[in-house]
Amino acid sequence: MRPVRVRTVAAAVAGLALLSGCGSAGGLESTGEAPSAVGPARLWPDLPPASAAPYDYGEGETARIPGITVPGDDVHRLDPVTVAQAGLKARTKRDSGLDELPDATVRQIRDCRTAPGDCPVLTPYYFDLTGDGRDELVIGVRLPERQLAVRAYRADEGVLTRIMSTVDAVISVELAGRDLVLRAPSVISGYEYRTAWSWDDRQQAMLATRDEILRVPERRGERTAPTPTAPAPEGSRPAPSETPTA
Repeated sequence: MRPVRVRTVAAAVAGLALLSGCGSAGGLESTGEAPSAVGPARLWPDLPPASAAPYDYGEGETARIPGITVPGDDVHRLDPVTVAQAGLKARTKRDSGLDELPDATVRQIRDCRTAPGDCPVLTPYYFDLTGDGRDELVIGVRLPERQLAVRAYRADEGVLTRIMSTVDAVISVELAGRDLVLRAPSVISGYEYRTAWSWDDRQQAMLATRDEILRVPERRGERTAPTPTAPAPEGSRPAPSETPTA
């Protein structure tokens, strides 16, 4: 990017040199008044503002995981299956119900030791999501209908706390900086949802700080070719005119 920036500056200097020769006094000529900035306009200003959310989406919910001790606050030393099993008994301060798993998935998690082939707990990942220099534990749990539960855990003074819990039919889960980004399909063809979860120090939890619907760029070779037009039958073509026109 630096060469482009240098060329841009050089072009600007050259432009100023040319403009310095214009005008009666040898200075720059005004192109008129700059347009005024347009700020946001509030609609229905007399409408009383809402003071409470109509639904509890589970944002900011955390839960202490019972029966788990983290030596040295090192989550790498934890077994993800044990964490998932202990998490079934965890209770949040607010009971939104969004952290609950289907009964069939709960049974599979409990049977992970005896039926590992059906265990829905995926390979764990470790990232520093909070910026305190220590890794957090990120676990994925497969759910029916190709949905995925994503949960993040933080260790502090030997206590393990679930700081994030969400469920979606995801295209992928990605790490961007210290944010977890979930990509989910949209019912609109060619679009997808992207939700970024970020650590909030005040809430001591991961919050969905950005949720947007974006158009998916077409990949090379995936563009749909136009439907070819079939040639008209021989008998349907108009006969040439006997009298030529000028």
